[in-house]
Amino acid sequence: MALLSPAPITLFGATTPSGQALIELAGGRPLVVAGRHPPRPPAGESHPLPFLPCDLEDASGPHQAPTGWLVSFAPIWSFAPWLARCASHDPAGFAALQGVIACSSSSVITKRFAANGFDRDLVHRLQQAEEQLALTCSTQSRPLRILAPTLIYGQAGSLGDRNLSQLRQLLRRLPLLPLPGHGGLRQPIHCRQLAAVALHLTDSVTQEGFDPSQPVHLPIGGDDTLAYATMLRRLQNATEPGDAARRCRLLALPPRLFLTLAAPLLLLSPKTFEALLRMSANLSGFTPVHRILGGPPQAFPVLPLAP
Repeated sequence: MALLSPAPITLFGATTPSGQALIELAGGRPLVVAGRHPPRPPAGESHPLPFLPCDLEDASGPHQAPTGWLVSFAPIWSFAPWLARCASHDPAGFAALQGVIACSSSSVITKRFAANGFDRDLVHRLQQAEEQLALTCSTQSRPLRILAPTLIYGQAGSLGDRNLSQLRQLLRRLPLLPLPGHGGLRQPIHCRQLAAVALHLTDSVTQEGFDPSQPVHLPIGGDDTLAYATMLRRLQNATEPGDAARRCRLLALPPRLFLTLAAPLLLLSPKTFEALLRMSANLSGFTPVHRILGGPPQAFPVLPLAP
């Protein structure tokens, strides 16, 4: 089937690492950044990108649909209501869109049985937003893909993640890090890989929309599936020689002993306690990036990493 020529992209969430990575990967493709404040010019460029003033939280603001593709790395619970208002106020403009790609989170899967209130509320907000997006786009027969990445890491431009970068800081501060056995399986995805998937999807749609055999909700991860301890060791090895993170010893404890030591957190911070419990869980099995992009697998960690 013939592919459509690249259409303009309106990007939400440009101040996230994945949003910044998409700007870098877009090259000369028509790209508009939507947000509250104009973006800085890309590295090496003297002129800023075209800017669309847009506050996703402002229910009273203008809601005229942009043209081309909408790609969002903004919080999905803010983007989904805005898109619904946009479709309601400008149905003709919305119907002319090429399609919508929105980033959600694998937490809607991995935390659906959480006991603490914070994670339960997160799952509820994600589910509601995904359902609202699906309803908005299906009503107007607009192509939609909801990306649900797991454990985003890495750096793009000056922006870095808050996942593995925090683990690196922990490794630098501690001489010893206890783990439950070797930990469960993880499938971390670099912010640049996530951006590449979003761009690839905007180019792979046909006149009939996305491949109808593929689900709207697309859980994705990196190309490597690793035990938690292996992930940390590779993270250590990826630091510069002499970095304090290399000196931290990873201590594998029997799972029961690990949980016994962590038990006081159940009263002090149920959210932290459940995060430690998930260290033993296998949070993997997602579609690897290379299967979508069609290139060779990339070993973890993909560079650059956040400091």
